[in-house]
Amino acid sequence: MVTIPQIPQNIFYIIIAALVVIGMIFVILQLRRVKVSKNNVAFLTKQAELRKIELVDRDLESKNMNNDIVLNQKNLSQLKENTSDVMIKAEYINNEINERVNHLESTTEYMKLQNLFNDIENKEKELDKKTEFMGKNKL
Repeated sequence: MVTIPQIPQNIFYIIIAALVVIGMIFVILQLRRVKVSKNNVAFLTKQAELRKIELVDRDLESKNMNNDIVLNQKNLSQLKENTSDVMIKAEYINNEINERVNHLESTTEYMKLQNLFNDIENKEKELDKKTEFMGKNKL
């Protein structure tokens, strides 16, 4: 009869914990991607609206030139300035959001790594104590 090798219970728990950690990392990465894509979609939507406004302005300008209607140049230039200002602010806000998300991600990763490092150090200390105890018992 063939015997099936048995995995010690501690190793089994370590394997389960590793799978859970990998799963959590995957979920966190997916959530981050969703947030970034939502921000990008919102930014692109606003940018598309601003482009539409610019196109309407140009269309009105060309129609008015064709119909010999004089527009108030101050209002038109102010509208163009406001449109460009809004586009610049939207880009700035998008960059700020991306920087903050990146900073939060790096901080979170650092904290996780620090916790893992502390766990490893604690386990090394326990192992050292056990090996010292075993060494004293042999003498």
